[in-house]
Amino acid sequence: MDLSYGNDSHGAWQTYLAQIDRVAPYLTHLSDYINTLKRPKRCLIVDVPIVMDDGTIQHFEGYRVQHNLSRGPGKGGIRYHPDVDLNEVMALSAWMTIKSAVVNLPFGGAKGGVRVDPSKLSKRELERLTRRFTAEISPIIGPQKDIPAPDVGTNGSIMGWMMDTYSSSVGYTVTGVVTGKPIHLGGSLGRVKATGRGVFITGRHIANRINLPIHGAKVAVQGFGNVGSEAALLFADAGAIVTWVQDHSGTIYNENGLDLPKLVQHVAEHRGVKGFADAQVADDEDFWDASVEIMIPAALESQITVDRAQRLKAKIVLEGANGPTLPAADDVLVERNIVVVPDVICNAGGVTVSYFEWVQDMASYFWTEEEINERLDKLLIQAINDVWSSAEEHQCTLRTAAYILACERILEARQERGIYPG
Repeated sequence: MDLSYGNDSHGAWQTYLAQIDRVAPYLTHLSDYINTLKRPKRCLIVDVPIVMDDGTIQHFEGYRVQHNLSRGPGKGGIRYHPDVDLNEVMALSAWMTIKSAVVNLPFGGAKGGVRVDPSKLSKRELERLTRRFTAEISPIIGPQKDIPAPDVGTNGSIMGWMMDTYSSSVGYTVTGVVTGKPIHLGGSLGRVKATGRGVFITGRHIANRINLPIHGAKVAVQGFGNVGSEAALLFADAGAIVTWVQDHSGTIYNENGLDLPKLVQHVAEHRGVKGFADAQVADDEDFWDASVEIMIPAALESQITVDRAQRLKAKIVLEGANGPTLPAADDVLVERNIVVVPDVICNAGGVTVSYFEWVQDMASYFWTEEEINERLDKLLIQAINDVWSSAEEHQCTLRTAAYILACERILEARQERGIYPG
């Protein structure tokens, strides 16, 4: 079975495999099971034909990958993006396996996607695409099998269509088949802001650990969707100054601090930061030269290359995105004493509140947003403390420490379950 899926050395799956290779020497008695982590359990590729508004038929390629289910049902988002491919979805599913285990949730890792530009579809076309895709992957999803959620290019409305399609196929309402749903369909309070909140919680905690004051610290954010915008707002509320923001439409900055509420409104109206009046425009590459203390890559993977890592001026990198730092760039950041809070803990707020939503759906009993945020804060602080302690014990980076914890938990579950048939 060839798991290279192309020769791109910067591919997301190759990045993940390099991360596993780095943690392997720490796994001692569990090393016999290391290949469990290097092979996805199940990869489903589906054709998604839909009738367009003009009557033509178009075909889209969709994926659902279940990387590892040793600790529980699969958990992971659905991505609609023109660059989605199997390499990327495999890596994202694997990072979900690690992420769930770091936070000690009873989930495995999964991920899905459709190669499509959702901005080019009408609402009716988007619904048709979602319902057909859901029907195609329905044999392998379910509240005790694999639970999708929103990701890049998808949202609560799309999760509602997925839930309804799946429920229609089984003949009764199954709210727990997806998370990130609208509140009135069994969604959880606090879910939309959870990932950005997690970036802030873990970032604040590590800043305190390295004696970096948040108040007055300058912040740069790449990606200004749900994750980046919420993290930016929370850091600003804590006294930080968000000076640079970059998204798909361009790069803007204001050394005195961007007016974030106005920027959020501008992005909602114009679908990007481009054209924001109260800021100066910069070249996209200049973003990585920003004079800031905190850098938050919250867009797509493979953004911090070796060249960019050599130019960063930040003291902390908070990985709001999945896989934004290439392994070789990680080494550069270590040499330069820049602390990286890895994606598998930094952006784990989303999957944590997804877990809360799943639990609430199973019990048909719902919590207040205050209760959810309280539980989220407590769980993430415990997880980041565990990672910090592991890093001190093994004299390694926070990323390696997080992987040590996660891989031990996953492989111990694999060992205890055994291999069937023996």
